[in-house]
Amino acid sequence: MPKITSGIVRFKSDVYPQKEELFKKLAKRQDPEALFITCSDSRIDPSLLVQTEPGELFICRNAGNIVPPHSNYTGGITATIEYAVAVLKVKHIIICGHSDCGALTAVLNPEKVEDLPHVSQWLSYAKAAHFIVEEKAPNLSPEEKLTMLIEENVLLQLQHLKTHPYVAARYATNKVQLHAWTYDIGEGNIKAYDERSRSFLPVEERYSDYTKDCLGKNDSDCGCK
Repeated sequence: MPKITSGIVRFKSDVYPQKEELFKKLAKRQDPEALFITCSDSRIDPSLLVQTEPGELFICRNAGNIVPPHSNYTGGITATIEYAVAVLKVKHIIICGHSDCGALTAVLNPEKVEDLPHVSQWLSYAKAAHFIVEEKAPNLSPEEKLTMLIEENVLLQLQHLKTHPYVAARYATNKVQLHAWTYDIGEGNIKAYDERSRSFLPVEERYSDYTKDCLGKNDSDCGCK
């Protein structure tokens, strides 16, 4: 706790004064470009990962970066997605999985969470991804299966995302783009799914048109938004 509280003191004395104009603006409204759905894992820092300023990402986190299919049950994930798309009108939704994911390790080994009923129930939303892995590549090693599951899970959750009414409507009219990413913590690499090649490619390759335009430019000049 001392490290956390001293961090607040440094924020107030050092960080806030440097960004005071931005925070004054954000105090009145927000206009994030993307909804970023990722895991609760403490090793993932979305803003650090994509180098955004406060106000640029609307972030939703949970164990396993899961998006339950739409239903009449109201949950925090569903409400967050609805607000981001219908009210904030984000232009992009990113689902980002990561290496060494404890949640997906438990999907492969459900006995690890058998005494955690809520966790077990939550992870059932990733069960279809596990079935896909076993169907496609039953002879992989446990490490290889986890790597494949991380990819199949973000693709599955992207399909779940499309069942949410506001997402479906705006996706059908090209007003929102959907992205499936995986992040390798140890290597610092991010891959994004490419529909044309049906594979995960390095971000700099998958979004080559964007990255070429943006490198070396200020946010206001790059024209990506």
